[in-house]
Amino acid sequence: MRRHGQRAWLILLLALLAEPAFGQDSVARVEQNAAELRKLDTMMGFIRKRNAADYTITSPDGIDEGRYVTIGGIEQWITIRGEHRRNPVLLLLHGGPGDATNPWGYAGFHSWLEEFTVVQWDQRGAGRTLGKNGPSLGATITVERMTRDGIELAELLRTTLNQDKIVLVGHSWGSTLGVFMAKARPELFHAFVGTGQVADPARNYAVAYAELLRAAKARGERRAVAELEEIGAPPWSDGRGYRVQRRWANLFEGADFFISSMFGLAVSAPGYSTRDVNDWLEGQGLSAERLVPQTNALKADALAGEFKVPVFVFQGAEDFTTPTSLARQFVSSIRAPRKAFVAIPGGGHFAVFTQSDAFLKALDTHVLPLVKKAAR
Repeated sequence: MRRHGQRAWLILLLALLAEPAFGQDSVARVEQNAAELRKLDTMMGFIRKRNAADYTITSPDGIDEGRYVTIGGIEQWITIRGEHRRNPVLLLLHGGPGDATNPWGYAGFHSWLEEFTVVQWDQRGAGRTLGKNGPSLGATITVERMTRDGIELAELLRTTLNQDKIVLVGHSWGSTLGVFMAKARPELFHAFVGTGQVADPARNYAVAYAELLRAAKARGERRAVAELEEIGAPPWSDGRGYRVQRRWANLFEGADFFISSMFGLAVSAPGYSTRDVNDWLEGQGLSAERLVPQTNALKADALAGEFKVPVFVFQGAEDFTTPTSLARQFVSSIRAPRKAFVAIPGGGHFAVFTQSDAFLKALDTHVLPLVKKAAR
């Protein structure tokens, strides 16, 4: 069941905080908790206003828009932000699936806005797009439909922002979506940049497990070694194996702090409500339910092969989720007018966010020259 609105959120929290008992004492506790939550909501309102001021676009020729656009026959949410309208347009394809970046990307990509106009999109079944259309669109969430959605959006951006081509960046699941978009319509893009690159779904978990176990032994992390050896190599018969692997991957990559800060930024996002945050969280579940079985069934050769657009992979040097070694092999195997693999030191699966300045430097080095050459 979907939960909408502040009232539903408060009721849920009160139910969790109150002890499972009846009587006057229990009522008093509920009332006290309600008062504390009202204080929290007041504080969040203050932080949202502060964030709105801190992250506003101030340049006279800047752009800061958020709106629904009709894509694939439904209303889908996008934001367009940049300090200079004439800058190259960069379309970011979020991962997850369903893990929209809009709720916190106002802060996450702030340093990019001087050089790029950054477009973030709540994909079909994610974030505000889910909130607008409801879970009934779940049956339409397919790799093929999402690819057509992405192409339709790219064409719309070219027209409305007066750009011949745009830069396409895809993270994790978004790297899969980006591959299919770049192959289908290469003339729309200056380049495709993958990060947290999905390269070989059939081998992904086995390679990630082996590299994670090797890293645990090298670091002397005895508890990690014990838990990983206990679950053994994939495939796993239940969810515990995946949970153990993902927990240690996040810890080794330093992603646990990032994931917590991502939620904090989302609940304090300018213009966002509790309903928006609920839709963001619920979209991750719905999108994963629909898309993970489809992406797991993909073959490596469906993602590799020939591209008619430059392809770059900027990967965290220690990505234990979509293994760095497989991403490197992906770049070696493909044919493209230009290609390069860049390892981002200190980065893991979320390097595009946790090492965003290093990622921007890689964009400046490898992608911007192509954009400038096309403009001559």
